[in-house]
Amino acid sequence: SATSALLSGRRDIIVVSSVSCIYGIGNPDDFVNNVIRLKSGDVIPRNKLLWSFVEGLYSRTEADFSRGNFRVKGDTVDIFPAYADYAVRIIFWDDNIESIESFNPNDGLTIEKLDQINIYPANIFVTSREKMKDSIQEIQSDLMKQVEYFNENDKKLEARRLEDRVTYDMEMMRELGYCSGIENYSRYFDGRATGSRPFCLLDYFPDDFIMVIDESHVTVSQIRAMYGGDRSRKQTLVEYGFRLPSAMDNRPLKFDEFESLTGQTIYVSATPADFELQKSEGVVVEQLIRPTGLVDPPIEIRPSLNQVDDLLDEIDRNIKSGGRTLVTTLTKRMAEELSKYLARLDVKCRYIHSDVDTIERVEILRDLRLGIFDVLIGVNLLREGLDLPEVSLVAILDADKEGFLRSERSLTQTAGRAARNINSKVIMYADKITDSMRRAIDETDRRRIKQLAYNAENNITPRQIVKSTMSIIGQTAVADSANRPAKAYIENENVSLAADPVVQYMSAAQLEKAISQARKSMEKAAKELDFIEAARLRDEMFSLEELLKKATNK
Repeated sequence: SATSALLSGRRDIIVVSSVSCIYGIGNPDDFVNNVIRLKSGDVIPRNKLLWSFVEGLYSRTEADFSRGNFRVKGDTVDIFPAYADYAVRIIFWDDNIESIESFNPNDGLTIEKLDQINIYPANIFVTSREKMKDSIQEIQSDLMKQVEYFNENDKKLEARRLEDRVTYDMEMMRELGYCSGIENYSRYFDGRATGSRPFCLLDYFPDDFIMVIDESHVTVSQIRAMYGGDRSRKQTLVEYGFRLPSAMDNRPLKFDEFESLTGQTIYVSATPADFELQKSEGVVVEQLIRPTGLVDPPIEIRPSLNQVDDLLDEIDRNIKSGGRTLVTTLTKRMAEELSKYLARLDVKCRYIHSDVDTIERVEILRDLRLGIFDVLIGVNLLREGLDLPEVSLVAILDADKEGFLRSERSLTQTAGRAARNINSKVIMYADKITDSMRRAIDETDRRRIKQLAYNAENNITPRQIVKSTMSIIGQTAVADSANRPAKAYIENENVSLAADPVVQYMSAAQLEKAISQARKSMEKAAKELDFIEAARLRDEMFSLEELLKKATNK
């Protein structure tokens, strides 16, 4: 959807991407050349249009009408664009396009009549038939060379493995126009020289686009590291005959290549690294004032002797005042052991680190905000990007152990987790004040002084954002997938959603979505003549509708 939107010619497009935007994708020229442009009244043989869909890597179906598919019923052609939430219906009269309309693929109801529409390819690795034929010949030639190399070095297994894999891929490309892992052959389709950079999402933007890099002190380092990590993995695949050497050119950009594609760039960070400061040539725009009037928390330094006992007293006071606590340790083992120790003292606590599953991390953070437990102990994950207004105390153990986890930026970012609470404070446990601690404290104090002065000058009373239970659950709905089957509303699961306790906290929009899903499942069961299941789903739908009425009447 991002590539199709960027090539549509619109200027009001915002694309939110991860570091994966520097990974290789198809040639934008090939993508544009395979766009199917249709207007009401056009003269085009129906079969020619169907071939155009196939060349755009759409699949014909009569049963599963999902994204990337099209179907034909008499003079009516339906296509479900791979990038859209709606489907398109094209109605023919002989070889004339009589009308074009978008419709809801779930119920078939027309959304709007269209005078014209552009159908973009279903896959970003799309190319012409001529290029495909030429590419297959090049792949065949490189395959023979690599197989010969393996045989000369007595690597018979690798030679056979590579020959089987690539031969199968070439056959799929001849018949279907694509294969699994087609991106590993992108160099042939693009006509690129060995070692040249691949096309990526940035090539689809206009020349004057603006790049905003959030948390740049971390993101820039990630961009630098992508090429080396990918090359190491691909090297192993090539050495053992899983891929041709050309797969090495399906890679992320090198950092200098990335820089060559970015013009106007805004680096956003509370703790910019040396690279960003150097690139900006000292031109830094500070955003210290929050709309809520909240200020950065005060920082206290306490001796590390008996730090756990002192921490227990602070946690107890914080729990009584209704706040939550974050504690950062130096190692995962320390986080787990401290969690066990606090649990034995009847403190409701959890730990979080890199070994904890991603979905479970979201669940843990949500439970902290909901007050299911009071103390969260972590190592390096309690830093950038965590919005936890309920946290009023951040404790940093062994703050004087200079290193990556106790650098100026790490300390500043960790302390900032308490900046969303009106009664917040930060405690650093240390026997000495390191240079990193001093710089972090000085910077926090500098910001705090400016914030307090602004509030006093403008008569602003700081106010904390208080979010309801339903709001917190709505923001972290992804955590529910940890406790639900992978297919939540499948018809053969005899579990009533309406009876689930989490439904009581659903918003009206979420309830409407659940009702719609139940209705679709009911209709599907009825079509399959499974009337018992359809009746169960009907009752569930009615129960959800009653809950929705109660929610809207509150």
